[in-house]
Amino acid sequence: MTPKDILAKLVSFPTIPAVSNLDLIGWVGDYLARHSVPFTLIPSPDGTKANLFATIGPDVPGGVVLSGHTDVVPVDGQTWASDPFTLTLRGDKLYGRGTCDMKGFDAVALALVPDMLAAGLKRPIHLALSYDEEIGCLGAPLMVERMVADGLRPAAVIVGEPSRMKVVSAHKSGLRYWVKVTGKSVHSSRIDTGVSAVMVAARLVTWHDDRLRRNAAQADKSNPFEPPYTTLHCGTIEGGTAPNITAEHCRFTAEIRAIPSEDGEALLDEFRQFVDRDVVPEMKRIAPESRVDIDVWTSVKGLRPEDNGVAEALARRLTGDNGTHVVAYGTEGGIFQAGGYSTVVCGPGDIAQAHQADEFIEEGEMVAAERFVRGIIAELAA
Repeated sequence: MTPKDILAKLVSFPTIPAVSNLDLIGWVGDYLARHSVPFTLIPSPDGTKANLFATIGPDVPGGVVLSGHTDVVPVDGQTWASDPFTLTLRGDKLYGRGTCDMKGFDAVALALVPDMLAAGLKRPIHLALSYDEEIGCLGAPLMVERMVADGLRPAAVIVGEPSRMKVVSAHKSGLRYWVKVTGKSVHSSRIDTGVSAVMVAARLVTWHDDRLRRNAAQADKSNPFEPPYTTLHCGTIEGGTAPNITAEHCRFTAEIRAIPSEDGEALLDEFRQFVDRDVVPEMKRIAPESRVDIDVWTSVKGLRPEDNGVAEALARRLTGDNGTHVVAYGTEGGIFQAGGYSTVVCGPGDIAQAHQADEFIEEGEMVAAERFVRGIIAELAA
């Protein structure tokens, strides 16, 4: 099967977060079994999804992990010119949900399995396909834990997120959390006897905006990130029941995307201290039952530049890219790096296409990715 053949099959599985990826994983498993490639499934805690980890080549240290996720974002509310779950060629672009982010890379890696088997590899190539990357990199940590527990020591991990085959050596970390405010509901004419959860939440949202402005004002303009500082953002908010009733409940989502030289957890701790010191005591003086709860639901590790990193050197050698590239979006790269593995991001497609209606990947990007993976095969067979 060609990369395009496999991409068409992968796109046909609507692996949005609300849907299991087991049909896709089952198809990949059957494909690998037909080539006598052993693989392991690492299921989600509830068993509805799974990671797949496969090894081609000898059981020796070294080698390369080709890492990709199998999930895609939903298409709800988007207008597509063609069925998002049917691969469609128009001009030199392949359209479909996940073509760019990131089933294109997965398809190239899988299509070259026969070449890997025929190459006489002296060091192994590992395929690592995860679930639920799009909602917080939920699957990859289980896979990395398994790799570490099994004593696997690959020399490099290539995370094939769309970078137009540029070598990305760093990205920001990401924290996402709910802030839930419980106040006391009274008639607004006697607001002095109640606690408005909406108005408290407004103070907490403003805290995030203040820190964002502070970070922007203090930014090192030479920092290669765009923007060149740690960002804070509140994306959704809901609360209250009527204009003349102090809101008993309000909640909002917030996120922190920290540059590698800064600690997002430390900034979250600063927020917690503000809440505990300056906000909650005032609430409780009026209504002892009032409270603020902060629930972290996503924590994605950042990717740091490595001194003399094996993965970076390999990717630069094969792509000829000697530029310095960092990205603001998160990947599973930081999870592999935290597990002790040298890691870079390098994959086909443009991140600008990710999550968009009429998502596409250019055929030339698929060709470049195939050339890159063939270079890895040649390196490990030498």
